[in-house]
Amino acid sequence: MDNINGLIAERPVVIFSRSSCSMCHAIKTLISSFGANATVYELDEIANGRQIERELAQLGCQPSVPAVFIGQQLVGGARQVMSLQVQNQLGQLLRRAGAIWV
Repeated sequence: MDNINGLIAERPVVIFSRSSCSMCHAIKTLISSFGANATVYELDEIANGRQIERELAQLGCQPSVPAVFIGQQLVGGARQVMSLQVQNQLGQLLRRAGAIWV
């Protein structure tokens, strides 16, 4: 978990992704549509990507990507993020984390 904690520290929005994952792309697009500039880690493109993926699984991320952290808290994967959007709560969460201002 130390790898993940170091990567999410002091960043309002972090997305762990794979470059070939269509759901990852959809979630990145959704979050950026609010004007948030998420920090994205493409696990298939970084050296310790497999280790981070194992840590995400230990946190309960199934599947392991996309994994979204807002305000240093694990929100979850695509299903959880889309659920927040449908409930009109995603924008509020991004504002509270300081990812967007309007």
